[in-house]
Amino acid sequence: MTKLTSEEALRKLMDGNQRFVSQKPIHPNQNMDRVREIRNGQNPFAMILGCSDSRVPPEIIFDQGLGDIFVIRVAGNILDETVIASAEYAAEHLGVSLLMVLGHGNCGAVTAAIEGGRHQGSIHSLVKAIDPAIRMSKYKAGDTLANAIEANVLMVVDQLQSSKPILSHLHQNGSLKIIGALYDMESGKVGILI
Repeated sequence: MTKLTSEEALRKLMDGNQRFVSQKPIHPNQNMDRVREIRNGQNPFAMILGCSDSRVPPEIIFDQGLGDIFVIRVAGNILDETVIASAEYAAEHLGVSLLMVLGHGNCGAVTAAIEGGRHQGSIHSLVKAIDPAIRMSKYKAGDTLANAIEANVLMVVDQLQSSKPILSHLHQNGSLKIIGALYDMESGKVGILI
């Protein structure tokens, strides 16, 4: 399979989201023929770093199938070394040319960060990772949660673009486009931020 450019990959994702929103999905690559076709290797055309929220499954909202997208899911779509390593693998070893950071409305992780306070267990580290986005959006006019969710996506995009050495190098030489997007929980639409 020929690798898609980042623009082609983005168009394919957005076309799939349009099918999902218009309730005309084609459910590509979701059968046993596809299972057999990809059993010895994967060739995803895009990568999505999204929230682990059960209401936002990338394969469904972008109307894609088995092996089409490399998905990394973690609450609040935040970064840690494992997430970065996964992104590096997809970009460097699988040749994925597009990395989308996908935030979504009503994000529970961002809500927890806004509410502050002390959280039990490892949730504290999750909230701590989102705190800089909360501070960045604190004085912005409009809905506090929506502003913080957008700021969090943009912060993670910036962190990925400057992640040394692999992702920053691939981003700077044009091999990997890193963008941010938001999923609207009411309409089902994905909107590109940058």
